[in-house]
Amino acid sequence: MTAPATATSPDARMPRQIPYIIGNEACERFSFYGMRNILVPFLISSVLLQYLPDADRAGVAKDIFHTFVIGVYFFPLLGGWLSDRFFGKYNTVLWFSLIYCAGHACLALFENHAYGFYTGLFLIALGSGGIKPLVVSFCGDQFDQRNKDKAKLVFDAFYWIINFGSFFASLFAPLLLRHYGPAVAFGIPGVLMFIATLIFWMGRRQYINVPPSGADPHSFLNVIRTALRTRREGEGSTGAMIAWAGVAASVAMLAAWALKAIGAPLPWPDAFGFVITACLSLGVLIAFGGWGASLQLDRARGAHPDAAVDGVRAVLRILIVFALVTPFWSLFDQKASTWILQGNTMVIPHDTWWWPSWLIKDAAQMQALNPLLVMLLIPFNNIVLYPGLRRLGFTVTPLRRMGWGIAFSGVSWIVAGVLQLWIDSGAEVSLAWQSLPYLLLTFGEVLVSATALEFAYSQAPHAMKGVIMAFWYLTSTFGSLWVLLTNAGVRNDGFRAMITNTGLSEPAFLMFFFAGFAFLAALAFAAYARNYPMQDNYRVA
Repeated sequence: MTAPATATSPDARMPRQIPYIIGNEACERFSFYGMRNILVPFLISSVLLQYLPDADRAGVAKDIFHTFVIGVYFFPLLGGWLSDRFFGKYNTVLWFSLIYCAGHACLALFENHAYGFYTGLFLIALGSGGIKPLVVSFCGDQFDQRNKDKAKLVFDAFYWIINFGSFFASLFAPLLLRHYGPAVAFGIPGVLMFIATLIFWMGRRQYINVPPSGADPHSFLNVIRTALRTRREGEGSTGAMIAWAGVAASVAMLAAWALKAIGAPLPWPDAFGFVITACLSLGVLIAFGGWGASLQLDRARGAHPDAAVDGVRAVLRILIVFALVTPFWSLFDQKASTWILQGNTMVIPHDTWWWPSWLIKDAAQMQALNPLLVMLLIPFNNIVLYPGLRRLGFTVTPLRRMGWGIAFSGVSWIVAGVLQLWIDSGAEVSLAWQSLPYLLLTFGEVLVSATALEFAYSQAPHAMKGVIMAFWYLTSTFGSLWVLLTNAGVRNDGFRAMITNTGLSEPAFLMFFFAGFAFLAALAFAAYARNYPMQDNYRVA
């Protein structure tokens, strides 16, 4: 539902509590990226994978990494639901932050114990995921119609500070791992997470706390349930049939995995473990349920206010936008796995005068380019690029920025694929060449992710802001799902034979494959965005 228009006041002040939220985010992002960006290098060389042949460690490390990412971006569903239904954003963020701190402690203490270490990864995924949709929307709650013009500046600053923390984490965490070992390398991010929690707690008396919606009879799920159950004389129930088909397919997938796990001879792929199966099941449930509900949504009118029904329709439109962004994340998150593995086969140019050999000693540190470029590109886009395009007559809408961002991510992987061809030819390729795909991918990230923070908050009806932000972060879960599915396919003899017939190495083939995936997604995104009805759901003062 579009909020009533209220004039923006030029004298409206920036909320005084914003620095607490921004400071919390800077420290939390250092803690998260500090451990995340050394996870693959640590696993490859750790005793946790010592049981594997050396040639298989990189693939298993990638699987563990992307499974962790799936968890991080799945648990926002839980955090968003608890916040909107019961506890509110502040309490939920504070409590999940304490779980987050416990996870970091496990990584530092149990570097050589698989059970303890993987428990730590689970707790970090739970804690980080639980707060992820809420900090952004909590920041948005501090604004109203009078000062909403300042919200875009804060959302950009919010994204900038995320990358400020990520930059230093990406730069120094690999050095800590190299020189001081995993206990220190994982322990220091834990200390930063504790500081982040403390900063957030210090602002408790100044925050505007929007109360949770509680047991709302007109909630998103209740409206959908009514729409699917209501029958009208002379009309079929095609929508309900589609939704129930999704439920049946989802349950069948989980049952097939469970039965195959206990030895039943079912045609379910061996490579599809629980994580892949559960994500596929969830995706089918969301897709078929949303499709079916959209066909019968008007049947909920009368039982629910028009505003609630229109709000659900708005959310379903947003979910289509989100679904089309998932291929972008399948490319982006591999910079911390596939691109590190590629960088390990390249030559670090220590003998050149311009290379900072005193600082850059590891291929994993190239990830620091990403947040550094973000901090440069956000002000460049806002001060130079977007005003320049507007003067030329181009309307720079959020959806157009996101569509072009997906396309630029595809271009970055074309460049990475060309570098891989160069490596495969036997040439010694300088690690410095990875700067080019990082530049292109980061430009795409700024267009997609920084824009989406503002887009997701502004489009979500008030009662569902936490949940819709959780759905936004769920796009990264499905992005990593595409990676796990591809990795599973590569282990298939038939798929490997097809790659061999192309004359390309496996890494090169997959890089061009993911580039094509992004280009198809960008075309589909542009087609859908042409007719998307934008909303304005900022809080009225």
